[in-house]
Amino acid sequence: MTSPIEPDSPKAGMDEDSSVPTREPPIVDEPGGPRGLRTFHLLVANTLIAGTANNFLWFALVFWVYLETRSVVAASVIGGTYMLLYAASGMFFGTFVDRHSRKASMVLSSVGSLACFLLATIVYFVAPEGSLPSLSQPLTWVFVMLVLLGAIAGNLRSIALSTTVTLLVPVERHDRANGLVGTANGVAFALTSVFSGLAIGLLGMGPSLVITLVTAGLVTAHLLTIRIEHDTASQDGSDSDGTPAVDFKGAMRAVRVVPGLLALLLFSTFNNFLGGVFMALMDPYGLELVAVEVWGILLSVASFGFILGGLLVATRGLGSNPVRTLLLVNVALWTITILFPIRSSVIPLVIGFFLYLTLIPMAEASEQTIIQRLVPFREQGRVFGFSQTIETAASPLTAFLIGPIAEAWVIPFMTDGSGADTIGGWFGTGPERGMALIFIIAGVIGLAVTIIALNSRAYRNLSHRYEQGNRQPAAV
Repeated sequence: MTSPIEPDSPKAGMDEDSSVPTREPPIVDEPGGPRGLRTFHLLVANTLIAGTANNFLWFALVFWVYLETRSVVAASVIGGTYMLLYAASGMFFGTFVDRHSRKASMVLSSVGSLACFLLATIVYFVAPEGSLPSLSQPLTWVFVMLVLLGAIAGNLRSIALSTTVTLLVPVERHDRANGLVGTANGVAFALTSVFSGLAIGLLGMGPSLVITLVTAGLVTAHLLTIRIEHDTASQDGSDSDGTPAVDFKGAMRAVRVVPGLLALLLFSTFNNFLGGVFMALMDPYGLELVAVEVWGILLSVASFGFILGGLLVATRGLGSNPVRTLLLVNVALWTITILFPIRSSVIPLVIGFFLYLTLIPMAEASEQTIIQRLVPFREQGRVFGFSQTIETAASPLTAFLIGPIAEAWVIPFMTDGSGADTIGGWFGTGPERGMALIFIIAGVIGLAVTIIALNSRAYRNLSHRYEQGNRQPAAV
C-alpha cells in the first residue's frame, strides 16, 4: 500500500476542476485548516461515544432475546428488521443532510436516539412481569422496535459525518480521515461487545437501558457545544426547489454521471446480500460455542481488528487506487469466510473474525473516498444515502430467510440428517456445524463474484476516472 498523496503533489488539487458547480458551499478556511481539522476531530470523538451507546443497547438486545428464547429465528428477525430499517432510512437521511446543515442533522440524530431509548426504558419498566421478552407478546415487539429505531437514528449522524470529510478535510487526506472514522467505529464496537455481554450476563436489561440513556444524554449535550464554520445546507432546507424528501432520481443522476460507480455500488449490494448471513448467524454461532460473557469478551478482542484496520488507513492511506484496494480487500474477506468455520473451534473463529474486521475499515474507507472525490459536495448526502440503501437492502432478505432455513433445514441436516452422515465424520455435526456450512457456501460465492468484478470493464472505467481525479458537474 503506497503512501497517500502529499499536499504539494500535482494530484492534490485535481478535484478543483473548473467543471465543479459554482454553487458548491464554501470550505472552512482552507480545506482542512487547523480549525476545520479540530472540528472534524471533535465530531469524530462525539460520534464515537454516540455509536458506543447505540451499539451497546443493540448488542444487549440481541444477546438478551436469544438467551431468553434460544430462538435463531427471533435473532434473525431482529437482525433483519434492523437492516431493513437501516436500508429504508438511507435515502431519506441522505436527502435530509443535503437540505440541512450538518450540525442540525447530527443534533436531530442524537435527540431521536435519546427519545427512542427513553420510551423503550419506560416500556421495559412498566411491562407486566414475565411479558418480556415473550415473542408472543406485542409489548415485546414494541420494545424491540423502539430500541431499533433509536439505533437507526444514529444513521443520520453517520451520513452527515461522511460529508463533513469533504467540508473540513483536504482532498489528499480524505482516505486518512475515513480511516479515522473507521477507527472510531472499531473502538465503539470493541467497547460495545464486551460491555454488552457483561451487562446482560451480570446486570440484566434494565441497568443496560439506564446506562444507555445517561450516555446518550451526555453526547447530545456535548454536540450542542461544537460549532461547524460555514456549515450551510447544500439546498435551502425546504422543498420549494422541487426536491422530494427522498430524492432517488437526483441520487441516480449523480451516480450515473460517473462511469463505473453504479456497478461498484451494485457489487457492494451483492456482497451485503451474502453478508446477511453474518447478521443472522454470527451471534448464535458464537453463543453455541461459549457462554455469553465469554462471547462478549471474545467479540471485544476480535473487534480490535477493526481498530487496527482503521489506524492502518488513517496512517498509511489506501494507496493510489482505492477502487483496486476495495476489490482486493473483498478477495481476502471471502477467503477468511471460507476458512474460519472449517473446524468447530472458538480459536479459528476469533482469529478469522479479527482478520475480517481488520479489513472492513479498508473496504468502507475505499468506497467513501471514491464518492467524496468523484461526487460534488452538494449531492454527497443523497449519494451516500443511496449507496447505503441499495447496499443494505439485500441483507434483511438474507437475514429473514437464513434464520428459518438454518433452523428448519440446515441445522437438522448437519445434526442427525444426511449431511451429518455424509460429511459429519470430518466436518463435524450439530447446530454450529450447520451454521458453519452456510458461512462456507456464502464465502465461495462471494469470492467467485469478486474475481469476476476484478476483470470487469466497469472496474477499469472507475479506476481510470479516479486516477483522472475529475469530478463531474452536479445533476441539476
